[in-house]
Amino acid sequence: MGREAVETAFADIRAALAVLNAEVDGCGSEPFSAADPLAGLADGSLDILAAAAAVVAGVAGLKARAAMKYADSAHTLAPPGAPVQAQEMAVAAEIGCVLALGPRGASAFLSVSHALTTTLPLTLAALQAGTISWQHARAMADEAATLGPAGAAALEAHFLAPDTPRPAAAATIGEMPAHRFRHKARTWRERHHAESIEKRHTKGAADRRVEYRPDQDGMAWLSAYLPAAQAMAGWNRLNALSRAAQGPHEPRTLTQLRADTFASAILTSGTNTSSSSRGSIDSPNVPPDTSTGAGTGVGAGTDTTPSSSIRAQVLVTVPVLSLMGVTDEPAMLDGYGPIPASMARDLVANGADSFYRVLVDPRDGAPLEIGRSSYRVTKAMRNWLRMRDGQCPFPGCSNSSLDNEADHLLAWQHGGTTGISNLGQPCPKHHKLRHSSGWTPTQATKNEPPGWISPSGRHYKSEHQDWEPPHWPEELTPELERLNGSTAGLADFAYIGLSPAEDGLARFLHDPPA
Repeated sequence: MGREAVETAFADIRAALAVLNAEVDGCGSEPFSAADPLAGLADGSLDILAAAAAVVAGVAGLKARAAMKYADSAHTLAPPGAPVQAQEMAVAAEIGCVLALGPRGASAFLSVSHALTTTLPLTLAALQAGTISWQHARAMADEAATLGPAGAAALEAHFLAPDTPRPAAAATIGEMPAHRFRHKARTWRERHHAESIEKRHTKGAADRRVEYRPDQDGMAWLSAYLPAAQAMAGWNRLNALSRAAQGPHEPRTLTQLRADTFASAILTSGTNTSSSSRGSIDSPNVPPDTSTGAGTGVGAGTDTTPSSSIRAQVLVTVPVLSLMGVTDEPAMLDGYGPIPASMARDLVANGADSFYRVLVDPRDGAPLEIGRSSYRVTKAMRNWLRMRDGQCPFPGCSNSSLDNEADHLLAWQHGGTTGISNLGQPCPKHHKLRHSSGWTPTQATKNEPPGWISPSGRHYKSEHQDWEPPHWPEELTPELERLNGSTAGLADFAYIGLSPAEDGLARFLHDPPA
């Protein structure tokens, strides 16, 4: 029955597609709603869209399995003594021709398919079930590629095992765009990689570079591969400079202003050639260039007068013991993810005026709520929202938290309070969407951003931060247990053993002044 069964199955699929297309066109045998055909068709189209996405994912899983079954069969049928590399090239060429993929695309497809069918069974099962997309599966395979078998199994178990505890209000990985899941998977990988993040960062820093790539219409791309603290601070500085240039008589968009500001910065001959810029939050330290004896701070020689008064803001959460050098667990850089503890210590020591500290709960790693009773949202509370949400909380939006606006979920005039649990921080686009359409946010908590309800009545869960408990040395475990669940003692616990000098660096935001 083999070939005949396959042809029959795909004929049935094509017949089902014809039925579904007729339903989308409103030409089905019965309307979705006899009482309101137009509203019924709109709602039914969303149902078809959701189900189609699940079917597409299942087909992607089928393609991966079929490709690897062909590859295994081709290797078995190859003549004895045939070079392995030649066999792999032949398999990739065949798959590429069947799927109309180039050599690079075919190799990438086979690489992900191999990972799914050999080391990532939960990911393949979720793909075939339609709960994640091919893009999600590819992100999982990419992040698992540098982990050993045990690490890869732990990675997918963390996100896909049914017994892994997770907040009920949190979106699953299939309910968020693949690029957002990739960020979460990368964060987990950085925290749990078998090799120290300090060692991996040292290797990565040695590969820092700038690349140029021509594009169409007289345009080109100029990109830089930099230590995360430099790249994030530079991006935030570009945003600050560009926002400062906006006004009623400025016709350029924020995106255009960023590009013009960047071009001006790298093309302007600066007058400040001293090393005083090294260590600032705008140009955190990187290893010196031993071939010339010169430092590599990005601010050297480019400190132009128009931008000298604007500072980038960088938010870093670092466990207090890591800050003191007792442990080496990663810190979290807002807008990026885990960074080496040494980089965080450098940011604290050399960028104190731009570093915002947060007291984290040693039991689960989540921040402790800051509350106020007045309408005004304080700077400390805005920083808290940045920590809680990471970016605009609208599903799939990655807009940087520095560009977002604090917004009362329940309006002040309707009895809403100015506490973290009643605040969201949507980006300007989704802030406008909330107040000019039927999209409404749901309730938030001190550690969980709001979800959203669409005009069609569908509820979309929010993406939650992946807080993890700090790593405490065994000798401090009795002190942690002594707290007995009391948050009142957490601040005292955080400062155990700190000298007055260390205290100035290690204190986190806790009951800040107005």
